[in-house]
Amino acid sequence: MNICFQLFKTFLGIGAFTIGGGYAMLSLVEKAVVQKKKWIEKDDFWDLIVVVQTIPGVFAVNTALYIGHKLKGVKGALCAALGAVIPSFVIICLVAMFFMEIRENTVVERIFTGIRPCVVALILAPALQMVKSAKIRWKTAFIPVVAAFLVWWCGVSPVYIIIVSALGGLLLGIFSYRRMLKK
Repeated sequence: MNICFQLFKTFLGIGAFTIGGGYAMLSLVEKAVVQKKKWIEKDDFWDLIVVVQTIPGVFAVNTALYIGHKLKGVKGALCAALGAVIPSFVIICLVAMFFMEIRENTVVERIFTGIRPCVVALILAPALQMVKSAKIRWKTAFIPVVAAFLVWWCGVSPVYIIIVSALGGLLLGIFSYRRMLKK
């Protein structure tokens, strides 16, 4: 089967059955492209997720674009992105057409109330996987905890956290490199 069609079909399926956005779909993408299709190695997958998070735009689409491009260039990127976007587009159009009629419906409200905890779990699962893949040790475990605290409790912009983290990583790299040269 053509790789572009496989990319389209894979991301179409993921996009059609994921509620909660890009982070909620991460475990499905990993299962499809790393475990089933073996298109990407596990460590490479989590590295690409780090890169995709730094790119402006919709996370799910950026992920599809990156994986598609890695496998089949521009054509693969377009096929994967189209597969990821079409389900959301269709669902949004359908919701927009019927929203006024269903917005006050108690059954619909209850359905979405039931879906919320699942969305939290779908976002938490890849977050825990990222923690595992980041190879965080006891020495560095305080860094994500402090960053999360600063963003959540103190209201610090994630942009500042990213800038400070990048500078800290750069300084640590320079320090490590100088220590290595002295040996």
